[in-house]
Amino acid sequence: MYVIGDIGNTETKVCVYSSQKKIIKKIILKSNLINNNYLKKKLFFILKKKNVIKKVIFSSVVPKKFKLIKAFILKNLKLKSFEIKDLNIKKLIKISVNKKQIGSDRLCNAIGVNDNKNNYIIVDFGTATTFDVVIKNKYLGGIIAPGVSLSLNTLVSKATLIPSLKLKKVKNILGKTTVSAVRSGFYWGYIGLVENIIDKIFKHTNKKYKLILTGGYSHLFIKSIKQKAHIDKDITIKGLLKIAKYYER
Repeated sequence: MYVIGDIGNTETKVCVYSSQKKIIKKIILKSNLINNNYLKKKLFFILKKKNVIKKVIFSSVVPKKFKLIKAFILKNLKLKSFEIKDLNIKKLIKISVNKKQIGSDRLCNAIGVNDNKNNYIIVDFGTATTFDVVIKNKYLGGIIAPGVSLSLNTLVSKATLIPSLKLKKVKNILGKTTVSAVRSGFYWGYIGLVENIIDKIFKHTNKKYKLILTGGYSHLFIKSIKQKAHIDKDITIKGLLKIAKYYER
């Protein structure tokens, strides 16, 4: 049995897998709340299984939170936690850029889709909107754009007359109220951003790709972008699982 986890800016996913590679437990943590007391409460299931857990692997874009979790795991499970950048993952995917300059979640996404034969573009609607390109078994690089929620919350906080609102799919491009105008701007604006960047990747590389959407807002845009795509919200965890399987050998 082993534990894998993805520490993001907004939330942290922790999954417990059996030796048969079946998921036993999935735990969602709010990243900003992570401290010893919160971990004791939320990871109680893992603490009960401490005698059978063999390996702990995380991807993290929040070093301070990984440091807290790593110390917690060491104290309570007597196990060392590994962050994927501390591991040799060259056998799982070739990386044509500086590994230190790529978020661990993006590397896991690339490993998660890598099948050594197809080309992929992964669009992740997280705190940032990221685009990552995998050609055959090589991570080629990517693009980081402002995240949907982050941009919307910034606008609301800075513009006195714009009320707090949730982003929704809209049909009409012209808003009749402030709220509908903001929703239209963000919805159709991000569709334009996504489509334009994907088109530029096509032209720059002269390749065909399978397009994967992931992250919280992927369901909102999947049917409106012109490129054919499908959603996989567990792609980061799948990448972590591949890494864990490799290091079980």
